[in-house]
Amino acid sequence: MVENLNCLISAGPTREWIDPVRFISNPSSGKMGYALAKEAYIRNFNVKLISGPVTIPPIKGVDTTFVETSKEMYRAMLAEFYKADIVIMCAAVCDHRPKKIWREKIKKNVFPKSVEFEKTDDILYELGKNKQKNQKLIGFAAETENCENNAIDKLARKNLDWIALNDISKQGIGFQSDFNQLTLFSKNKRKVILELSSKQKLAKFLFDQIIK
Repeated sequence: MVENLNCLISAGPTREWIDPVRFISNPSSGKMGYALAKEAYIRNFNVKLISGPVTIPPIKGVDTTFVETSKEMYRAMLAEFYKADIVIMCAAVCDHRPKKIWREKIKKNVFPKSVEFEKTDDILYELGKNKQKNQKLIGFAAETENCENNAIDKLARKNLDWIALNDISKQGIGFQSDFNQLTLFSKNKRKVILELSSKQKLAKFLFDQIIK
């Protein structure tokens, strides 16, 4: 077993605030990212976990930095990126944030009819652009239609070594669940189907593939 690799993993959602009591986000629980971090620790890797807001207890022995917004996630990932041998971007980062953040709570009767949004930083693209030859970069693709084509396109556009496709249109798996089913695609045109299983078992199977 390969040991002492530096492994950087992101997990969970981000929150993009509208005002002090409202934000946009997504249903990511962080369970897959935390399962990956736990598996990496079991393999005696040096694990750095960048976690969005989750309700999962911290993993003993895993160095964890907690962030909330996509901007914070971007800064934390870039700060640790060059130290890592393996980078797994599992977090469900919001693609857009409100252009304006109100400092005070917006009262119900004056809440704007529309909120203007801007794109957030594309963290995975930035990591792929700066990836070194000795680094492996793995991304996740949560898709609902044209899943394989979208995942393979993302693999190429973001200069990834592997991408894990998660078909979130299937009921009972994926977001919030303890179970999932993943299909892995590599830059060398390998396709590996990881059948429905617990996220902890999937984390083991995923590492078995990317460490080969």
